[in-house]
Amino acid sequence: MGKHRKVSPRQQKVGSMVAAGAVPVVLTLVGSNGTANAEPDIAVSQTERVAHAALVADDTDSGEGTVQTAQSPNWPAAQAPNVRPYRGMRIPDDTDSSLQWARPVPKSEYLSPVEFLHGPVPVAPVPPIAPPPGMLRFGDVQVEAPDWLPREPAIQLNDAAAVTEADLATFFDSVGMERTRSDRIASQTVGSAALGAAAGAAVASPFALIGAGVGGALGLAIGLPFAPIGLAAAPAGAAYGAALMAAPLAAIGAGIGAGLGATQALTAPPRALGPAPDAATDESATDGQMFTVSNRW
Repeated sequence: MGKHRKVSPRQQKVGSMVAAGAVPVVLTLVGSNGTANAEPDIAVSQTERVAHAALVADDTDSGEGTVQTAQSPNWPAAQAPNVRPYRGMRIPDDTDSSLQWARPVPKSEYLSPVEFLHGPVPVAPVPPIAPPPGMLRFGDVQVEAPDWLPREPAIQLNDAAAVTEADLATFFDSVGMERTRSDRIASQTVGSAALGAAAGAAVASPFALIGAGVGGALGLAIGLPFAPIGLAAAPAGAAYGAALMAAPLAAIGAGIGAGLGATQALTAPPRALGPAPDAATDESATDGQMFTVSNRW
């Protein structure tokens, strides 16, 4: 997908840092889902038996027992099993998401107070929030998708962050929080975790370089006897060494950021939709009184 946007160097650098730092966060928050492998259907229809018999036949008339291959112009088309065409909504190419049931980014003019909390009860799942076009969205943190990041990994990052945010909002709904407060806590938790992971990865960058050097040297030493194929162990060892050094600090930063974000969102003061009816009446009366006084002069 071509991207026709002009990104400033500062925005691109910040987006790259947040995107790189958010990867271990998303992998930590989102658990691995098991996959079910169905056994293939080994039943063979009568038509397939006849076709097979026509394709491979023993030439008994020749008496030589040779096998001939039938070249039939009416060979039946193969039917692939377990085909279910995907009829989902067509998401625009400039939006890095695949969540068909996602909702737009909610407005923030109103924020409910924290009250009437109780134990978790079953509630309807909260729909995830779709990212704006051309953006990576980690809760309330939105950055330009880096040019070096392909679209499919960008979709996976956005989807994982959005599902995690929706799961958190669903939990807060289940304990009695109003939706605006649930959305605020969930989005700020995920966003602060992404920023904390980026900060942790930045702090760990010198150690990651050391780990990459050591891992690359070990990989080269191990793979050199099996050159040229074994030379691939050098970059693999470098990547493993860098991740081994950077991932713990990124995870620690993500945890600290998530805690700070959740606390700040939980204690944020509420915002009302508008003035209370009695306050509006008082203001109207005050305005009328001021108008009367001004007429006296």
